[in-house]
Amino acid sequence: MRQFALVIVLLCSLFNLPAQSVQWASKVLTFSSEYTDPLLGKEYRALHILGRPSKYPKFAASPSAWQSLTPDNPGGEFIIVSFDTAKVIKQVAIFENFGAGSITRVDALDENNRLFLLKEFPNGYALANGQLTRVRLASPTPFKVKSIKITLNSMRVQGYSQIDAIAISDVDTPIEDRIKLEVDPNAYLVKENLGTAINSKFNEICPVVSPDGKKLYFTRWKHPDNLGANKNQDIWVANLNDKQQWDKASLFPSPINNDENNAVCGISPNGKTMLLNNVYGKDGQMEKGVSLSFLLRTGEWSFPKPIRIQNFKNKSEYSEYTLAPNGKVLLMTTETKDSYGGKDIYVSFLKADDTWTEPKNIGSSVNTGESESTPFIAPDGQTMYFSSSGHVGYGNNDIFLTRRLDDSWLNWSVPENVGPVVNTNQWDGYFTVSAKGDFAYFSSVENSMGAEDIYRIKIPDKVKPQTLVQVSGQVINQLSKLPVASKILVRSRASADTMQIDYDPYLGDFSFMWPSKKPFYLEIKSKGFLMKRVNLDFRDQISFSESKQIIGLTPLELNKQFKVPNLNFAQSKSEISKESFASLDEIVSILQDNEGLNVLIEGHTDNQGDWDENLKLSNERVEQVKGYLIKQGIESSRIQAKGWGGTKLLSTSTAEEKRRLNRRVEFSFYVK
Repeated sequence: MRQFALVIVLLCSLFNLPAQSVQWASKVLTFSSEYTDPLLGKEYRALHILGRPSKYPKFAASPSAWQSLTPDNPGGEFIIVSFDTAKVIKQVAIFENFGAGSITRVDALDENNRLFLLKEFPNGYALANGQLTRVRLASPTPFKVKSIKITLNSMRVQGYSQIDAIAISDVDTPIEDRIKLEVDPNAYLVKENLGTAINSKFNEICPVVSPDGKKLYFTRWKHPDNLGANKNQDIWVANLNDKQQWDKASLFPSPINNDENNAVCGISPNGKTMLLNNVYGKDGQMEKGVSLSFLLRTGEWSFPKPIRIQNFKNKSEYSEYTLAPNGKVLLMTTETKDSYGGKDIYVSFLKADDTWTEPKNIGSSVNTGESESTPFIAPDGQTMYFSSSGHVGYGNNDIFLTRRLDDSWLNWSVPENVGPVVNTNQWDGYFTVSAKGDFAYFSSVENSMGAEDIYRIKIPDKVKPQTLVQVSGQVINQLSKLPVASKILVRSRASADTMQIDYDPYLGDFSFMWPSKKPFYLEIKSKGFLMKRVNLDFRDQISFSESKQIIGLTPLELNKQFKVPNLNFAQSKSEISKESFASLDEIVSILQDNEGLNVLIEGHTDNQGDWDENLKLSNERVEQVKGYLIKQGIESSRIQAKGWGGTKLLSTSTAEEKRRLNRRVEFSFYVK
């Protein structure tokens, strides 16, 4: 071990220093001990020293911090953490949540793991039980710092000591400036209490607004009009009138409401599926879990159907749920032995057998040593709002937002506090947003009529979800113009995001929401009709918009020639492009669904060039198509292929845009 003299680094090194960057500890290398309890999850573990602090600027004991196994260890304690990038540093910040005053020295390790003393601390250096302890260097380190070691004498302070976070920086600007909370409420619009039509002296929580913004569902507790002798939680609903005001709320009917606790967790983008807390028994009894109810043709809601989640466990009495817009991803709060602390947010995926996968913890970017609660996935499918006391906030529990970084649902951005108008010094939660992206709704006790009330604000730009487009419409028979029941697959052209919609004309138009910045296409299928693909792009829309689509499907007729849509070949080539597979798969699907059908594939070229070469090329192309169908499992005996060269022209024009019509592949179905 050696102590380095702080020296002035070479000018060239100074000029090469990057702009200020604060790095938070990203990996625990080793430690002397950590607190464990068989009745807890991962509270107080060393991993909680990573990332940003959880309690600054209000320091307090927290399960979301590193705490040693015993309170007073004569042998001392230590921890070594590393950072994503080795860098020259000018300061270190140590967030001592509780029992501050135990640190004896801070050392830096270079890229070769050599140890250099940065500072020694005398007994009695702490000014408070919780504080930000700084190491300021007179000059930048003459080496790149890879890791920091904190050594403690736990006998200096009676009882436990906690360290919440460690950060390094290459300039003198205080590190805490990078995490300061917004203190000016005027940075946001004033929150609006929804008034006596919605709120009362009783608890109003869990607001959920319908996709069209015209219905507000929420939960009331102990209200005298609630069902049952105990007046447990019941669901209430209010309608938005022509004056853009909420009419007086009414009690939602049975079977959704019963004598037990009831709550709406979410509404699907088409407004026809409701996510409900608890599992409903036919006898009126409830179990922990979550259910779905579906809007019937009569306008009533179906008896709730339980969602079956594999190996679902919950040590907590409570759990909350939110369903992604595609209906295939479920986020929930639950507490298990693997939780970081209290309730964490987990994710589960819908399987082909209509059950859901075992929940996975979405990770330490979001989950902390304290409880996370009331998650809500915005209609964009990317932005999640949740409540937590484990991130830097204004009070007991604050509302934060995080954005999904990939399709795994396990990688999320650093949570952002949504601001001081929403968040108070008390408990805040149940933050939801309308699909239009105009208003956010949440519960708060600040200046309420009694207990918790429901408020709304105009959504500040920094916490808005992605701009959405609402696509709605009908699928019709192209010939008769009558509606056709069909399946609509919505698929992103840039990612794996998909959504399946079952269109039933008796239930009205289909409807779904989609982020406007993501181009996508629709694949529409119905038995007895040819599949149709529709490309849509709304990237020029900067605010919520609506698009009405009337999609015509062509009936499948025997012995009638159809052009294979989107089947493309390179000039004078016979290889099938990957973009054409979807169209050919539709032919495969029709043949698989109708074993008595056979298919004739006919290839055509224009009449330019050598006649024999054109005939050869048309035969090669249809043989490529035939080979693809066989590869997908269609018997060769059911497929005929015929090339016609340039003998069957659709246009005799010499203009390229007209001649292109002649370069085609057609198919027709027939019965032997």
